[in-house]
Order: sequence, then structure tokens, then C-alpha cells
Amino acid sequence: MKKRYKFIIVFFVGLLFSVVWFLWRVKTEEPKIDNITYYDKLKLSINTDTLKVCGNNWLKKNQYGLYELYIEGDDYERGYINGLLTKDLIEKQEIAFKEQIDALIPSGFYQSFLKYMIAWFNRDLDTYVSEPYQKEIFGISKSFSTKYNYLGPAYDRILNYHAAHDIGHMMQNMNFVGCTSFGLWGNSTHDSSLYLGRNFDFYVGDKFAEDKIVAFVKPKEGHKFMMVTWGGMVGVTSGMNYKGLTVTLNSSKSEIPSGSATPVSIIARDILQHASTIQEAFEIAQKYQSFVSESFMIGSAKDHETAIIEKSTIKTVLYRTKKGSTILCTNHFQSDTFVNDPINIESRDAGASKYRFERLNELLSDSIKFDPKKIAQVLRNTKGKNNIDIGLGNECAVNQLIAHHSVIFKPGQKIVWISSNPYQLGEYVAYDLNKIFNDSSQKIYKQNVFSPDYTIDRDTLLKTKKYADAIEQRRLIKLISKRGYDVDMSKDELSILEHYNTDYYEGHMVLGKYYAERKDNDRAIKFLEIALNKQINKLSIRQEIEAMIKQLKAEK
Repeated sequence: MKKRYKFIIVFFVGLLFSVVWFLWRVKTEEPKIDNITYYDKLKLSINTDTLKVCGNNWLKKNQYGLYELYIEGDDYERGYINGLLTKDLIEKQEIAFKEQIDALIPSGFYQSFLKYMIAWFNRDLDTYVSEPYQKEIFGISKSFSTKYNYLGPAYDRILNYHAAHDIGHMMQNMNFVGCTSFGLWGNSTHDSSLYLGRNFDFYVGDKFAEDKIVAFVKPKEGHKFMMVTWGGMVGVTSGMNYKGLTVTLNSSKSEIPSGSATPVSIIARDILQHASTIQEAFEIAQKYQSFVSESFMIGSAKDHETAIIEKSTIKTVLYRTKKGSTILCTNHFQSDTFVNDPINIESRDAGASKYRFERLNELLSDSIKFDPKKIAQVLRNTKGKNNIDIGLGNECAVNQLIAHHSVIFKPGQKIVWISSNPYQLGEYVAYDLNKIFNDSSQKIYKQNVFSPDYTIDRDTLLKTKKYADAIEQRRLIKLISKRGYDVDMSKDELSILEHYNTDYYEGHMVLGKYYAERKDNDRAIKFLEIALNKQINKLSIRQEIEAMIKQLKAEK
């Protein structure tokens, strides 16, 4: 009966959003561009699998699989040329994004419902994105595929994709967003320099993270900057500008919004392009109404410090560390303004944020003087508190094996290290902004864009059976989730769930659900109790397992 009521409620809510959709304007008004026909004539002068060039702008794929992008010019010009250079990557990203939605929400009905819901939330999104960024996004949209026009016109789609990080907040139970970052300086580092480390754990499937772009942008207005991004994205999730100011995003729990506001990646982009100090970054953040709550970690070479801008949909607060020369950030707020807020308490305690924060605090010991290699070790750490094994891929670990990218910044020297695939386990490839933004930056693609002498080696975990087993188990769990528990498993599949990655709870939980489906209550209880004794990353999952065990025991 409960399922029936749920269906009826969803049906009528979906019907309401459908009506709203058709009453709402069909298409977002596109920005006006002067001399647009001039840009339409721009072509690629070099077009190969590993190098594309248009005027002074270029896209190059390096030996580590990272795409390096250099663009310059006015707003629309940068967007248009960005689209020309990354057209293939844009299409791959949109396909990957759609495939992940299909995997998570296989029902066409629920997808339609989601479409209308997002359309309602984002009905005025363009009014919250300033004209320069609208023009840049409009320029990129010229290279979008027509394959998904049934979801909306290209310009509308790319505007909504810029709110994907924010929408991920609304779907936190799907583990879209759960990042970790920290800043170190003074007595905490080997040379007293300012360093920042961050894992961007925004997961939209493995394919989405395959083609990372390290973009170097020289706008006509504002500071030159770099950011780690993907095809079609002009917002910022991780970046550093030529003044030595860095921005990274960490999500925090929010109330479900009733309407659109500025995507946090656009706020971060504005900070990166126009701020050079923590105070300037704070003043820019204060100007915006955000769609969701977010922590903006700001590192500043001028201030020789890192601080966090904690921004809810109502308030904006600047938080500075009380620990001297170290500041940490996971997925909850820390300032006096928000620390006792019920939503923040739930974000901290009901998920993995508090546990991961405490583990990060252990790893950033006062007795260690950190350099880039030691920072990489922290970002790659897969263990739980007190160095116990909690299973590979656990959200409670700093390294959850889902990172789209991982970054190390050294703002005073304008050097950044970007992780190569997979996750943060491949080489950290270094880039020197002093080298890239010099007078000959337009031709730097003829040599190594990155700085080989600073490269940090691949993690040895990649060569282990432990890693291979965990990835195989994850693949199987995804397959089971897609096909359902009513399909019989082979002996090999049952063995993978039971004997691979045994410190992680999920394989045991899946086995418990599998046997419960077959009314084999004894084996179901056995595996669910094993799962319950592992480190579980969400209170809701623990409660679900406890409820299942109670019900199964009552049925015996």
C-alpha cells in the first residue's frame, strides 16, 4: 500500500510540474552578441586526436591523459573557441552524464519528473548568471550536440549543467558530492610555504572523469587563471589565479530550494577571476544568493593563509582556523554562526563528514612538516580513524576512490599539481603558471606544457590485488543494482561479494539483501550482521540494515 501511495503522490506532483513546464517559457532568452557572424567563421588550423589549434588558442592531450586547454579573448570569443576545441569532449561528457542518470533513475517516468522538477527549480537561472558568463556559456553552446535537444535547447542545457554540482546536494543520498580539502602553511610545511590539498569527490560515473581538462584562461578583464574542469564547464570547482589565490568547493547540507539562484561554480569563477585576497573573495561571495550551502576554501599568497567562506542560502560567513597554521574542510560548516544549526548538525553527524574530518585531523599531524609528496599521501589515504582498514571506496576515508580530480596548490610559487587517472592514484602532474602565462604562452603547446621535474609518482596501490578486487566488486554491485536482486547470481559473483574488499560493508549488505529476497533468513541475517560491524558511512544505511535484521528475525 505504501508503494501505491508513493506512486500516486509522485504522479500528481509530476503532473503539476508538467503543467508548470508548459506554462513556463519554452526557451531561455539568449544573450545578444555583437559581430556574431565574425566568430562563426573561426576554424581549427590544426585538428588531430592529440592537438587542436584555433588562432592563439589550443587543446593538447598529454602523456598522462590530461587535456591541457589555453583560451583567451572576450567572453563570447573564449566560449565559442572553447567549444570548437573541446566539441568531442563536450559530447562525451553529455553522454556520460545521461548514462549515469539512466543508471540511477532507469524509469522514464521518474526521469521526466526529475526534468520538470529541475526545470521548475532553475526557471530563472539565467537571471542569476551575470552577462559575461552567459555570453561565455552561449559561445560554448554553439558546439553542443543536437542529440539531446529533447531535453532542451543547447544553451538551456548547459546553463542547467552548471547547476549540476548544486543539484548533487539535493541528491546526497546518491553520493554525488562529498569533498575533502585542507590548507597548510608556516610551521606545518617543510619550507613554511602555503599549500592546499583537495579531493573533488563529485561522482557522475567513471566515464565522466575520464577526460579531465586543465584549463588556462586569459580573459580580457580580470586575472589570468587555471582551473580543473570538463567539456562545456566554465564554472570553477578547483582553480588558482595568477595572483596566487585559490578556490575549491566543498558541499554542505542544504534545505531543498524553492527556486533558482546562482550556481556555486559561477560564484567560485567570479572569485577566481576577480579576487586577489581572502577579503576580496569574501566580498564577492557576499554579493550572491546561492542555490545551496557551500564552503569555499580560499588560499591566498598575499595573505599567506587559507580561510573558508561558509555560505548558506541566507548567510555568508568568513571562517578562520583556530589551529594556527592548518585548516580542514569536509562537508559541514565550522563557524560559530552555523555550528549549532540543525541542518549543519545533520550534515556533520548523519553522514561521513565528521568521521572524515576527524581522520583528516589525524593525518595532518603537528609533528609532520608537509611537502607536496606528503600532501599527496594524505589525499590518497584509504584508511579509517586510528589507521584501521574500512574497505576501499568507503566514503569515510579521505580517498573514496571516486574523485573526479585531486589537486595540490602552492600559491606563492603559482605551482599546481593535478591528479591523472584513475581518481587520485595516477601521477600528480605539475604546472607552473609563471611558465604558462608568459609572453609565448600561445605557442607553449609545442613543448611540454607541464613541468616534468615536479611530477609525483603513481600510487603503488594501483598494482595491488587489493585494488583490483575492490574495483571488480564495485563493478558487480553496480550491475546487481541495475538488474535487481531477483536475478540469480553465479558462484563467482557470490564469492566476489563475500571475499573481495572484506573490510567494506557494502558487499556483505548486498549479500544480505540477496538472501533476504530468497527467504533464506539465516544467511541474510549473517551477512547483514557482518555489514553492521563494519564502518558504515551513513546513519540511514545503518538504520536500514538494523531494520532488515529485526524484520528477518521476527519472520523466523
